[in-house]
Amino acid sequence: MDKKLNRIKVILADRGLTNKWLAETIHRDPATISKWVTNATQPPLETLIEIALALNVGIEELVRMPEEQ
Repeated sequence: MDKKLNRIKVILADRGLTNKWLAETIHRDPATISKWVTNATQPPLETLIEIALALNVGIEELVRMPEEQ
């Protein structure tokens, strides 16, 4: 299964925003943001909601759904 479960990196890039901006906006360590952006780890649901609000997107835009076989 593809482990790239979130689209945080894509949305940040589309908006011309940085990991540092997101870290400052949602008050998280930049290293943690980096892990989420690279899909090394996934943020908890509550944090994903914070990220969606900060980026002004629906949470469904941040999550990759597995493609049907």
